[in-house]
Amino acid sequence: MDSVTGPEDVPAAADAPSPNEGGQESTKSMPLSAATRAKIERNRQRALMLRQARVASRPYSSGEGGTCAKIPKTIDSGGGFFIEEEEEEEEHKTKDVVHRPGPVVEFDYLMCEECDKAFMDSYLSNSFDLSVCDNCRDSESKHKLITRSEAKNEYLLKDCDLDKREPMLRYVLKKNPHNPRWGDMKLYLRLQVVKRSLEVWGSEEALEEAREERVGNREKLKQKRFDKKVKELRRTVRSSMWKRDSSAHQHSYGPEEALDDDDNYRKICSTCGHELTYEKM
Repeated sequence: MDSVTGPEDVPAAADAPSPNEGGQESTKSMPLSAATRAKIERNRQRALMLRQARVASRPYSSGEGGTCAKIPKTIDSGGGFFIEEEEEEEEHKTKDVVHRPGPVVEFDYLMCEECDKAFMDSYLSNSFDLSVCDNCRDSESKHKLITRSEAKNEYLLKDCDLDKREPMLRYVLKKNPHNPRWGDMKLYLRLQVVKRSLEVWGSEEALEEAREERVGNREKLKQKRFDKKVKELRRTVRSSMWKRDSSAHQHSYGPEEALDDDDNYRKICSTCGHELTYEKM
């Protein structure tokens, strides 16, 4: 219940009783002055305006889809106070509320593909959408997890086959055991990877032929690289064994011969055949 007036705003309804000459108390009340009545009226108008503003700020849903303010019935006490009947009605309504029991939710059980038993939840159903219970999970062979690199190398799949071909293969993330600072590993279910490889290659025979062809091409490439290294090694050995003679040639002249009577002589190198002509003085 709201009140906008204080104790000092409420005037005294009557003066205090005083003894009269006969010793009896006076039962007559003094009338209110005009200033007091005006003050009471101002307080009443102010309280009415404040209450209307408070009620208007509480929206209620209307039948036409809009909002409206429901103004409860009020009773004027005559002294600047208002009594709301809505509060009393709401208290009675809360006491009469009956809580209905909630609906019974039926669980959608899954059937295990291995044991044909119903189950609610499992690791393979949550991670890979495979209807296999935890009791039938074979994590060593049939339901083994393999990395993305193994799926691409062993089953000849590409990135588009794993990520873009519908439906996309589901995977789980795991920390790299070799180095935790590296990126997380993507682990795929081997059973689903084999199924995807058969969709890409058509049959196991075609997949095996593609594997053999890839192995043959890999061996040819290795042999080619080996031959190239051997050729480079031979060239290096030959170049190290051949040495160029960079020393100067020393002539080895034979005996001198006289050319004429003018004292002209010559010598011939026995190694290169160089002829040296000179004159003796």
